[in-house]
Amino acid sequence: MVWIQGITCNGNSHSFLNYQNLDLFLENIEFLYHPILPSKFTLKELVNKKFDFDILIIEGAINKKYKRANGTFFDLFKKLAFKAKYIIALGNCASFGGVFRSFEKKEIKGLVFDGEVENGFFKELKRKIINIPGCPAHPEWLVYVIFMLIDKKRILLDKYLRPKEIYSYTVHMGCNKNEYFEWKVDAKSFGVKEGCLFYMHGCQGPFTHGSCNKILWNEVSSKTRVGAPCFGCTEPTFMKKNLFETKTYMSIPANMPLGVPKRAYLTLTGVAKSFKIDRLTKRLIDEN
Repeated sequence: MVWIQGITCNGNSHSFLNYQNLDLFLENIEFLYHPILPSKFTLKELVNKKFDFDILIIEGAINKKYKRANGTFFDLFKKLAFKAKYIIALGNCASFGGVFRSFEKKEIKGLVFDGEVENGFFKELKRKIINIPGCPAHPEWLVYVIFMLIDKKRILLDKYLRPKEIYSYTVHMGCNKNEYFEWKVDAKSFGVKEGCLFYMHGCQGPFTHGSCNKILWNEVSSKTRVGAPCFGCTEPTFMKKNLFETKTYMSIPANMPLGVPKRAYLTLTGVAKSFKIDRLTKRLIDEN
C-alpha cells in the first residue's frame, strides 16, 4: 500500500495515527511508502519502481503545479495511479477539493470531483476510486474500506463515490441532542449538554452524510456530543462561510433537514413550539 500527499494539512494522516488498533493494523498491512510512518521506500525510490501494488491512498487536493519528488505531484500521482488496483481519496480535499479549493477554484480540485461537479483531474479513473471525505476522515472509515478491498468484498458507493455503509446516515442520526431538535429547543451556547445547535449555531448534521454519531471518535464522542456544531465536512459543498451561524430567513433555517419539505418542517415546528417541555429547559446535571 502507498500513501501520498497532495495539498494537505496532514489532518488525515494524524487522524489515522489515532486509530485504536494501529499496531495490529500495521502487523497485517505493509506501507511501501507513508509520509509519516516508517516505510520500505522513499517517495523518489518508489516512483522508479516497476512493480504494481494493491491500494493507493491520496491525501490532499490536486494542483497541476504542485511539486513533489523532483516533479509535479500531478505526474507523480498519474504514474502511481496506473500501478494501483484501487485508489482511495482520503479526506474532503482529495475527494472534492476541500478547503484549498476555495482559494483557487480553477486550479485545485479533487480526483474525480470539483466540488459537486464531476470535473476533477482524474475522472477517467473513476471506476477504481473510492472517496472517503471528512476533515479529517475517521480512521475506522479508512480501515473498513481497506479490509473490504483486501477481502475482495463489494463496496456499494453513492453518487459521490462514498461507501454507502458509512455515508448513508446523516450526522444527525445518533446525536444525543435529537430530543432538543424535535422540540425546537435551542442551545444557549457552545460546549453545553443541553439544546440543539441546528437553529442558531450553524450545525449541519441534519443534512450531512456521515456516521460520526454512530462510529464515535476515539470510541468516545463526536463534535455534536460535546456541544460543537457539525460543519458538513463530508459533503462536496464544504466549507461554508460563518460556520458557527445558521443562515435563516425570517427565523426559518435556510437549509432544511435532508428530505424534509419546507411546508412539513414549518408545520411540525409550529406544533412543537406550541408546547413547553419543562424538563428540556433545565440543566441535565444540576450543580445544587
